[in-house]
Amino acid sequence: MFWSIPIGVIAGTVVKLHITFILFLVWLAGMQWTMAGFEAALDLVILIVLIFACVVAHEFGHIFAARRYGIRTPEVILSPIGGIANLERMPDKPREELIVALAGPAVNVVIAIVLFFILRATIDFEDILQIENPAIGLAARLMAVNIILVVFNMIPAFPMDGGRVLRALLAMRMPAPKATRIAGRIGQAAAFAFAIIGLFWNPILIIIAVFVYLAASAEVEQTAVKDVAQGIRVEHAMVTVIETLPPGATLADAVEALVRTAQKEFPVVDHAGYPHGLMTRDILIPALAKGSSHEPVESVMMREVPTISAHAPLDDGMKRLMETRAPALFVLDRAGHLVGLLTSENIGEMVMVREMRPDWRFK
Repeated sequence: MFWSIPIGVIAGTVVKLHITFILFLVWLAGMQWTMAGFEAALDLVILIVLIFACVVAHEFGHIFAARRYGIRTPEVILSPIGGIANLERMPDKPREELIVALAGPAVNVVIAIVLFFILRATIDFEDILQIENPAIGLAARLMAVNIILVVFNMIPAFPMDGGRVLRALLAMRMPAPKATRIAGRIGQAAAFAFAIIGLFWNPILIIIAVFVYLAASAEVEQTAVKDVAQGIRVEHAMVTVIETLPPGATLADAVEALVRTAQKEFPVVDHAGYPHGLMTRDILIPALAKGSSHEPVESVMMREVPTISAHAPLDDGMKRLMETRAPALFVLDRAGHLVGLLTSENIGEMVMVREMRPDWRFK
């Protein structure tokens, strides 16, 4: 995600802080300092940092549960609306998704229980929800926050944990695409409810509403794509008419190809048809700004490009694109020659065709 700053690595997962979180923290601290002084502002900052430590623990509950099923998580990002663990994929089996979805809230339940037993002699349930009140003990407010995190996350609105639990339970009784559509619609309805409540109570809910709506829509669309791709091979969706660059090409040659064609990705292929790397528009433009147009493309091109067979299921290609986050996959024949490119854009075009004409048969 853009504007995210790496702050550490935990168990092989990079923890990043979105710049908006820092701005949000500074803004809250400044407001509190203005209204109640330095000590109140410092107390608020400490509380927010502890809350986000609990959010990190929550996300690592998901991460460690997913790791049991062979799913890696390259990074987790902290933003003002919470944490986002970027799992390579969600588990395919409903039972596994159920466990992964419940693992995060389970961490907050454990934290709340531990704090409860520490505070049980002094806890005052009438004051516990006054999170903004510095007179209430920090541990008591933190316990209340963890309870709120559990309740909020378990709202059955996709893509929150409760929505994923709902989808997993539905998928045990019906096809996964239908379960996702139902959970997604509930998530979109919840987003509208959050927005309306936010207009009259707390504007932050409007931001959450936008996030929930977009994430629910994206998940439904992704599942629809996966459903449409069933039974289709990579060769049906790959690009076969490709402008390539020779290994000796320069940045000027790449610019000419970029302007002359509609391509954004250019394989660098030798005379025998073996790919050496990939030059993309996103690599080319910054390279031109930094160096000479006579610089060889091999000095800046993407060298580690994932590959796939033309006869592989398209679903495998989609997973590979998602896991590697590569701009394209090299489609190779048995001898290792380049025969096509597979991109997310072409998969989307194929899906549009199948949605309009489900009976269409690819040659």
